[in-house]
Amino acid sequence: MIIKILGSGCKKCLALGKNAKSAAEAAGDEVEIIKVTDFAEIAGYGVMSTPGLVINEKLVSAGKVLSVDEIRALF
Repeated sequence: MIIKILGSGCKKCLALGKNAKSAAEAAGDEVEIIKVTDFAEIAGYGVMSTPGLVINEKLVSAGKVLSVDEIRALF
């Protein structure tokens, strides 16, 4: 599974990345987490408000920090 965290590296982006990592570890899945900071690439996903969360190239959240449980439900 590939998870992308879209954002500039702000506090919310870092929190979402941490929650995504925790969710993946709890699920026992092998996950690659990629941080995307290039605004052109972020805009390519249609994200206007960061942080964004992409799982296997599908945008699943934008503009908020999901909890570990919310992220696990998206797997």
